[in-house]
Amino acid sequence: MPDSKASKILFVLTFVCMIVALYLAFLYAPVEATQGEVYRILFFHVPSAWVAFLAFGVTCFCSVAFLMKKDLKWDRIASSSAEIGLLLCTITLITGSIWAKSEWGIWWAWDARLTTTLILWLIYLSYAMLRGYIDVETKRAYLSSVVGIIGFIDVLIVYGSIRWWRTQHPQPVIGGGDESGLAPAMLFTLLFCVGTFTLLFFTLLRSKIELQKASEEVDYFHKVLAQK
Repeated sequence: MPDSKASKILFVLTFVCMIVALYLAFLYAPVEATQGEVYRILFFHVPSAWVAFLAFGVTCFCSVAFLMKKDLKWDRIASSSAEIGLLLCTITLITGSIWAKSEWGIWWAWDARLTTTLILWLIYLSYAMLRGYIDVETKRAYLSSVVGIIGFIDVLIVYGSIRWWRTQHPQPVIGGGDESGLAPAMLFTLLFCVGTFTLLFFTLLRSKIELQKASEEVDYFHKVLAQK
């Protein structure tokens, strides 16, 4: 199947899933007894966080692959995934702050989960800035790979923060103990939204890699023309 056709199918599938996810989040899932309608932000906050972790995991894996194989294709995937992860991490922080204002009466609390997530965002913002400042391709790839690997350590800390320390952030709604859990309709909606965000990630990743390849080809031809 040609790449262009596969990309179109992936885009259409993602679009349809997004429409269904919006329906489930706003109309299908029942109102939560204590929080009311505002809890629906869960269906965007949690998926964006989980898929951000996935994106940074891909960045870490591809960064290790680049350092081992010295093939720039791995750096291309790593940087593309990091940019998408940074976007999703931004969504996580924004939706989390909106939810916090409704439930806690404040936009931000310096507890373990929120603070480590902010640090994660700053690490990958630094990753993006580093790539923007360094023009030498191989040097940029090596340095950003190191940052991408180190940054993933904080992903593990963010994940474990509400399990290791007492925090203002709620405990996990899935796998958080005997008192955790969601109503079946809520759980189905959440899992569908996580799947949809995952599909969105791979759609964006594919597009970003293709754009980066095209940009590299344009830069190459510019250099060739400049030498003539």
